[in-house]
Order: sequence, then structure tokens, then C-alpha cells
Amino acid sequence: MRHKMDHGRNGVSRRALLKAGAGLLLSTPFILRAESPKAEAAVQVAHEEMWRRLIDKHGVMLDFTDEAGKVIIPTPEECRLGKPNALGWWSPIENGGFFNGLYIDAMINRWRITKDKADAEKVKRLAQGLMKLASVSEVRGFVVRGMATDGKGHYPMGSNDQTGPWLYGLWRYLQTDLPDKAERAKVIAKVLEMVEIIVAADWRMPAEEPFKYRGSFSNITWESSARQLFVLKWMHQLTDDDKWDRMYRQSLSERNQKDGISRLAVCERGMIFEHGGRHSWTSSVPGACLRALWEMEADRELKAAYAKGLQAGAVMALESLPLGMKFDNDDVRKFEPNWRMMNQWWKPQVTEQEAVALAQQQLREYGKLAPRRGQETKEVREPVFAAWVVTLAPDKTILRERRTELEKLLAHYRYDRLLYSQFFPVENAWWQLQKL
Repeated sequence: MRHKMDHGRNGVSRRALLKAGAGLLLSTPFILRAESPKAEAAVQVAHEEMWRRLIDKHGVMLDFTDEAGKVIIPTPEECRLGKPNALGWWSPIENGGFFNGLYIDAMINRWRITKDKADAEKVKRLAQGLMKLASVSEVRGFVVRGMATDGKGHYPMGSNDQTGPWLYGLWRYLQTDLPDKAERAKVIAKVLEMVEIIVAADWRMPAEEPFKYRGSFSNITWESSARQLFVLKWMHQLTDDDKWDRMYRQSLSERNQKDGISRLAVCERGMIFEHGGRHSWTSSVPGACLRALWEMEADRELKAAYAKGLQAGAVMALESLPLGMKFDNDDVRKFEPNWRMMNQWWKPQVTEQEAVALAQQQLREYGKLAPRRGQETKEVREPVFAAWVVTLAPDKTILRERRTELEKLLAHYRYDRLLYSQFFPVENAWWQLQKL
């Protein structure tokens, strides 16, 4: 049972706000902005919660813990058998590559502003976590989701949503001077290995037997287009090998056989939701890759097309912000940290389709027993990822006009009461705003 604190119905508690605000002033040279002290204090509480209980000993983000930081990590045997399912969905080690790869962006922006040594160490921890995720499997080119209790065991399938952010996060990391010469060489070697394997597999993500592959960057869709173009553009910059530029130019013009749209046109059109409903969390990954393309591209026409797509995505994302304001911080629904309860529906899986079907059945049943998950994914995850997408658009004048609405959302949540880590994009959005 949570203890009572001096807080209003919604938003960060007064005690937490004062504590966080004072802590920022004392611990970093960054000065509180007069127009947003409540938002900044709330984001600092989010930061403290993240590092108190949601980053594991490997430097990898967990999906959830209880409020004390307790969590049941799968054993190597459970991962091998695919419990609760072979995808690792609904387990606490479901999204390490995905979340680390995006969160390191926030920590890099924080460190650039605070110049705090502790923030630099957090960036390095996340980068080390990313490297470990790509190093524990014997299958080359496979980014695992997280590690079992032995620090090595893992579920047999990753996805484009694990590998895409993994690449994006290390791209950001290599833009800093934090890795020394030896670490930089190691990261570059791992990235090049990863990309060469994925490209040779027709842009598919390797997985372990019996699954072999899961996810792809090959489709001419919002989900895939910017990811593939980002990889090709970065490889050309990283290696100075013209083959990557030729592939990039070809990829830009390739068209979808279904509707004739090109990858460039997909990027210029901007974010759309391709799977029904609003899912800014997965759609933010191509958004981040599109932002990376905008930053790397020197061609004025291409850069303008990428900027147009980012702005369109921001407009789409703004529609999700009101969902966050519906979240009642005092409506604390039942949370079930023991994900093993889903094993009552478990059965062996030998194909991706069987694993997905099992996971979907488990989620339906788990949602009845633990409604807190659905509450946070709908009214926290969706709007906070959307807030970050809004800040990725490069027009600073327009972003300044949207700043008040964004800060209102960031200040709304009691982060010390949220159990799932998917509130972390509030830091991505906040530190992106500090660049204005």
C-alpha cells in the first residue's frame, strides 16, 4: 500500500516537486527556467525513479518493477522454453534494445546541458547495456531483449523495434566524445557487423532457432522506410564507402508495389499508424530515424522533405496529448508483478505466429487480472511517446508555440507512482525542449 503524500489530485506532489527542484539547483549548473519549474521538477522525479529501480545491473532498462524496485527476472530455462512466450512479451526484459536505444538520446542531451560527470556515467552505462544486448547470443546480428538471471540467457526472438533503436542509440553515442578510442573502435566494429548481416539477410533481423528471423527494415512503409534510409546514410558517413551512398539513393526511389509510393514519399508524408489505434511508442522509432536523416542530410531538397515529414508527424502526435491529461494519479489499479501467472496458458511454440498467438491470449487474460498495465499504456505510454515525437520536428518557432502544452503534460504525472518504465520519453521530450 502506498503512503499518502501532500499532493493534489493530479501532477507531481508538492514535496517531490520541491525536493527535485532543489536537487537540480544543487547538483547541476542547469538553471530552472522560470516558465516551467513544475515540469522540470516532475521530469527530475521521473529521472530519479528510472535510475532508482528501472535500469538493471547490466545497464539495460526493465519494462517494470514494483514500487520498491523488486522484479522477477526470467531464468535461462524459462527463456529457452519461451515462458511466458518465446517473444518475451509481458516479461520485465521485453524491450531492452528498444528502450535503451531511445533513452540514451535523452541522457546525452541531459549530459550536454548539465556537464555533470554522473550524467556522463549514465550515458556510458546505457551504451554498455546496448553492447551487451548484441553480444550474448551466438547468432551474429541478433539484438536480444534483455538478460536472464545468469546475465546471458535470453528469449530467442528480437524485432525491428529492438534493432532499430539499438542502432539509433549507438549513432547518438558515437556523436559524443564519451567513448575512448578503444571503446569507439569496438562499437563501430559491432555496428558494422550488425548492419552487414542484416543487409545480407534482405534487411531481416536474425533470431535463434527455430525462428531464424523476426522483423525487417525492407518494407516501403512508415515502420521501415526511415529505418532503412537512416542505416544506409549512417553507414556512408561512418565508412566513406560509396556503396552505401549508392544503396541510399536507390532506396529513396524504390516504390511500394501496392500503391506506388516511394520511400522518400513515405518519409515526407510523415508518421501514420499502420496497425490500427494510436501507437506513438513504436511509431516514434522511425520518427527518430527521420530526425537523424534530417540532421545528417546535406542535400537541401531531401532535408526539406525530411523536415516536412517530421512536422506532419508532430501534428499527428499532438492529438495524443489529451489522453495523458485523463490519467488520474490517484486511481491506482491492481498491478500484478508476478508475470509467471501467465504460464498457466503456456504451450510450446515453434513458429513466430504461434508465439504471437500465445502472447495475445496471455495479454487478454493478464489484462483482466492486472488492469494497471492497460491504464498506463493507454494514458501514459501513448501521450509521452507522442510528446517526444512533437519535439523531433526541427522548426524551433513552431515548437516554442507548442512548449506550454507539452510541459503541462510532463508536469501532470506522479512518476513515483508509475510502475512501467514507458514514461521515460518525458526525459527525451524535456531535454529536446531545452535545445530551444
